[in-house]
Amino acid sequence: MADVARVAGVSSQTVSRVSNGFPGVNEETRQRVLAAMKELGYRPNSAARALKRGDFRTIGVITFTLATTGNVRTLEAIATSAAEEGYAVTLLPVAVPTQDEVRGAFSRLGELAVDAVIVIMEVHLLDSARLSLPPHVKVVVADSDAGDRYAVVDTDQAGGSRDAVRHLLGLGHDTVWHLAGPEGSYAAQRRTAAWQAALEEAGRVPPPLVHGDWSAESGYRAGLRLAEQDDCTAVFAANDQMALGLLRALHERGRRVPQDVSVIGFDDIPEAGSFLPPLTTVHQDFAEVGRRCVDGVLRQVREGGTDRGTTLVPTRLVLRESTAPPPEVR
Repeated sequence: MADVARVAGVSSQTVSRVSNGFPGVNEETRQRVLAAMKELGYRPNSAARALKRGDFRTIGVITFTLATTGNVRTLEAIATSAAEEGYAVTLLPVAVPTQDEVRGAFSRLGELAVDAVIVIMEVHLLDSARLSLPPHVKVVVADSDAGDRYAVVDTDQAGGSRDAVRHLLGLGHDTVWHLAGPEGSYAAQRRTAAWQAALEEAGRVPPPLVHGDWSAESGYRAGLRLAEQDDCTAVFAANDQMALGLLRALHERGRRVPQDVSVIGFDDIPEAGSFLPPLTTVHQDFAEVGRRCVDGVLRQVREGGTDRGTTLVPTRLVLRESTAPPPEVR
């Protein structure tokens, strides 16, 4: 810094103000300092500066899996929103969602110097006594049911599922079968509960539940069973990947979509419009989920304290070509 000050003909304090982006330096002087920095190859020590201020401009993200579309797209949205706020993201995957693993993850993020933490917790754990996050940490949780203790941001899983079921019933289907996600998933449980409630509200008896694991392969295996059900004319799949496998199984078994069986997915992945037929699905706004996670955790950083409560991001039903009235109605 002293070398830069000498070359630029200014004080070390002025160099410090320029390197830290502080106001009060006229433009001519600032350009002279920047030119001297470039000439000498000077780089401000951001790590030392962060330690001095206690402001690391970094958000830690803990996630238990990157195997699902929702988690990957949420993480992408968090990274994009954080970058727009001038923050970097440090990702820490946790292999096993246990109390000890989560405590260890927070400890490691503390060593990596982060200002706050976002937890993408698809598994249904935070609303149980078995798992809790360290107190006084600036934290937002994505995809959980723990709004009584933490700040939670989630998609309106129930609203989107109700819209899907009501659309199919409105087309004239007697009932709607459900290809559910894994039992341990919070999102899957929310979607299943809303599917069942929507059918019961309409006076329909819910058919037997069929489970998958979010993958297209599990959707295919479930689809082979559903194709044997002659009274199955409409299926609500809990995500688009399972819907893709379901479409293949129905095709192989000679059940036409949507002429014989209507299919709705959930997520609205970029490829959904290219399925055969193009998939009617529930759109999740992952970009908005990521933005609200970042906004929520940075508000805690800037204002101090911690938040609690749940923010729901609305969904919308995207109508394409995989749904139609049942054969007897046409």
